[in-house]
Amino acid sequence: MKEFLSYMRPYRRDCILAVFCIMAETVFELVIPLVMASIVDVGVANGDTHYIIMRGVQMCAFALMALVLGQGSSVFAARCGQGLGAELRKAEFAKLQKFSFSNTDHFSTASLVTRMTSDVTTIQNAIATGMRPGFRSPVMMLTAMTASFFINARLALVFLVAAPVLGILLFLIISHVRPLYTLMQGAIDRVNRIIQENLTAIRVVKSCVRGDYEIHKFSQVNDSLRQTSERAFRLAALNAPAMQFVMYTTILTILWFGGSFSAVGGVQVGELTGFLSYVLQVLNSLMMLSNVFMTVTRAMASWNRIREVMDEEIEITEERARDIQVAEGDIRFDHVYFKYHPDAEEYVLSDISFHIKPGQTVGIIGQTGSAKSTLVQLIPRLYEATEGTVYIDGHPVAEYPLKGLRDSIAMVLQKNTLFTGTVKDNLRWGKEDATDEEIRRVCQIACVDEFIDRLENGLDTMLGQGGVNVSGGQKQRLCIARALLKNPKVLILDDSTSAVDTATEAKIREGMAKSLPGTTKIIIAQRITSVLHADQILVLDDGKLNDVGTHESLLASNPIYQDIYYSQQEGANL
Repeated sequence: MKEFLSYMRPYRRDCILAVFCIMAETVFELVIPLVMASIVDVGVANGDTHYIIMRGVQMCAFALMALVLGQGSSVFAARCGQGLGAELRKAEFAKLQKFSFSNTDHFSTASLVTRMTSDVTTIQNAIATGMRPGFRSPVMMLTAMTASFFINARLALVFLVAAPVLGILLFLIISHVRPLYTLMQGAIDRVNRIIQENLTAIRVVKSCVRGDYEIHKFSQVNDSLRQTSERAFRLAALNAPAMQFVMYTTILTILWFGGSFSAVGGVQVGELTGFLSYVLQVLNSLMMLSNVFMTVTRAMASWNRIREVMDEEIEITEERARDIQVAEGDIRFDHVYFKYHPDAEEYVLSDISFHIKPGQTVGIIGQTGSAKSTLVQLIPRLYEATEGTVYIDGHPVAEYPLKGLRDSIAMVLQKNTLFTGTVKDNLRWGKEDATDEEIRRVCQIACVDEFIDRLENGLDTMLGQGGVNVSGGQKQRLCIARALLKNPKVLILDDSTSAVDTATEAKIREGMAKSLPGTTKIIIAQRITSVLHADQILVLDDGKLNDVGTHESLLASNPIYQDIYYSQQEGANL
């Protein structure tokens, strides 16, 4: 609860004002039945018109004050709820930015989206709509019960039976419905996952004519969500009839005994009228309180899901960081082992040791699944080595501040990503304050200038989500230009020219060699032609370093390299 309330700290003023308005409104509403009782028993009984008018005006004033305070409580509660929701989303998103790849792997993308949207919305709505009845009901109930005992203690004894019965019914309903709310949010995760996958791969779905299959798959998870929701709300719906049954039974009991007392002169009519008003307030308070418990129960299920994200232990930290920067780009792997999960039986990378000198160009080649991409992701600490140490300029990568380390390393990942915005905006992800001249220079090196003029507005052309309005090769060249704009000490190209023809690839390689002579370059490739110029080539096989050498030495002695080379030569000849 302390952690939850910490997110509400910026909105304490609104929260306090909302509670004040709720309490003050409740007091005014509770006074009205007393005034009404005095009008009947004093004004009407004695025929005192002036007394009736004065008390009537007083009732109207109290009602008007309650109306104004009620409006104020709604406004302040809404501000508090929406503000809390904003703080939760902000904190959750900031936490996600600290996640390593391993942390992100613990959650599905669809689940994280649900936790930041649906779960947060559930909590903020619970605050905005539940604050008024949540604070109003206990005060109104206790005050009205006190007033009821003050009016007639014998009639008020009925509450001692009604309240425990309501409490037991509410406990039974909540204990059964709470697990269903958690299941319901999980079902929303699955629905979002299917939608996300379908929209992301819509071209594959249409080209393979799998629309009917996707509809069937969506129908299954959608029906699961519907069934889970129906079970949860069916149980929650029992709350209203249970409360009403107890409420009307209590009213009938009071009318029965109250009428008997009135017949023998024990209770005045005005007293009974005022007593019934308080009875209705007590029972309505209990009903509102039960609804609050139901709302809070669902909100707590969502809060527990959010806490799973917020309590996720960040695997890559800066505990060992010192005030150092990457100066040369010297890279050394010292008996490095890696696996994605600590309890995994096998290592993805095993006993990797090699040394890359500053300014060298190094190629990495191997069969599909040999962990080439995983290897280079250890350098900027996107993943953390399980055993062994990765060094840059003689310092373990864990000793570098993450921002400085990653700023000095430019990566063009295997899966190219562009963001919604202009071409220029996307390029400036490499350097926010890049000048137009710098942008033109990197565009020339990456051969972006070959097609940029054909786009509608050149560098100011708007790119769709994921860069859908440019081809795969164009997307790769834009990503390379974005990386070059960083002017990095280490440049990693992870199979980033696979969609580019060999002539264009050669021009890009030549441009990088001239413009970045001191930059250490690591090139992962499937094509031998992409790495044969490298100072040294690493051959990976099933997560192990099979051999290191130049193109000539590997072609002469390494069977794996020979197989790759000759298979590509045969394919080219065909």
